Amino acid sequence: MSSTASQVIRCKAAVAWESGKPLVIQEVEVAPPQASEVRLKILFTSLCHTDVYFWEAKGQNPLFPRIYGHEAGGIVESVGECVTELKPGDHVLPVFTGECMDCAHCKSEESNMCDLLRVNTDRGVMLNDEKTRFSINGKPIYHFVGTSTFSEYTVVHAGCVAKINPLASLDKVCVLSCGISTGLGATLNVAKPPKGSTVAVFGLGAVGLAAAEGARIAGASRIIGVDINSNRFEGAKKFGVTEFVNPKDYKKPVQEVIAEITDGGVDRSIECTGNVDAMISAFECVHDGWGVAVLVGVPHKDAVFKTHPINLLNERTLKGTFFGNYKPRSDLPSVVEKYMSKELELEKFITHSVPFSEINKAFEYMLKGEGLRCIIRME
Repeated sequence: MSSTASQVIRCKAAVAWESGKPLVIQEVEVAPPQASEVRLKILFTSLCHTDVYFWEAKGQNPLFPRIYGHEAGGIVESVGECVTELKPGDHVLPVFTGECMDCAHCKSEESNMCDLLRVNTDRGVMLNDEKTRFSINGKPIYHFVGTSTFSEYTVVHAGCVAKINPLASLDKVCVLSCGISTGLGATLNVAKPPKGSTVAVFGLGAVGLAAAEGARIAGASRIIGVDINSNRFEGAKKFGVTEFVNPKDYKKPVQEVIAEITDGGVDRSIECTGNVDAMISAFECVHDGWGVAVLVGVPHKDAVFKTHPINLLNERTLKGTFFGNYKPRSDLPSVVEKYMSKELELEKFITHSVPFSEINKAFEYMLKGEGLRCIIRME
């Protein structure tokens, strides 16, 4: 047991007190883990667009004060009762969704949408007792998606922690706990492009580029990047994208443009924007008879997907995916191994790095659309 086990830890955290205002780095108290929980020492974390979205209070139920952060790598400091698969010193990735190993979804080979630990953006407390593990002078500070990694220490449900190879560089593999795995898995696990196939990727942000990386790994012969920002095209070449289409350059719908340049449509498409019009285009641009479109982006709650049923009757397939269909505990360790074997290249996703004291710079980069992932060094 570590010397701090069972004790309250005082450490620095970046606290969001109100929407859109800079995070405040201050001392917080982190309570010990309760049953089925672990306390982690976070070494590296990165900023994902989802953190910014909820910090801006665009989510359903804004909740403050709160500690954001959900892409991270760290080390187990202590474990609560009933935790048998993790021990102090283990290298881990905390994940915004979990795997209880016991529900129908976890027992299914097809699903990763755990009944108990599925992501909940509204919940700001722990499942065990519906209380927070963070406080300042007795005042509770709310959690975010069960991870809250913008803190030197955090408490997470053990089912939301993936134990990984201790030789893996945490400052690189930390980006696998959300966006990169989501895009990569959407291609490799759901779209499953055959070697030599044509793939269209809609949206060339970090998730879309991860989807393109998946197509590259799968051996696609053509990877068509679709984005309304032409400035993204040059950088996307590093991720295997071979050609580019900007819908703004054409008067006809982009799905018609893609069908023309691919002799009837692409074999696979992956949509990573959340824009419902892009979703429709991504579906309608796949080839009849065998084309598969995968939706990754999260749409506006009032958005409606419309297409003619004949598009389905002509044997096009439409799929959705959550976290790339990866089960966090069972599957993420093998994704880390893809990086260790140099099959998956993570360095090219990391465009900035800042010390924890300058975490607000990471928000500035994201808001300006600069770069892909900014690593925040906790020490």
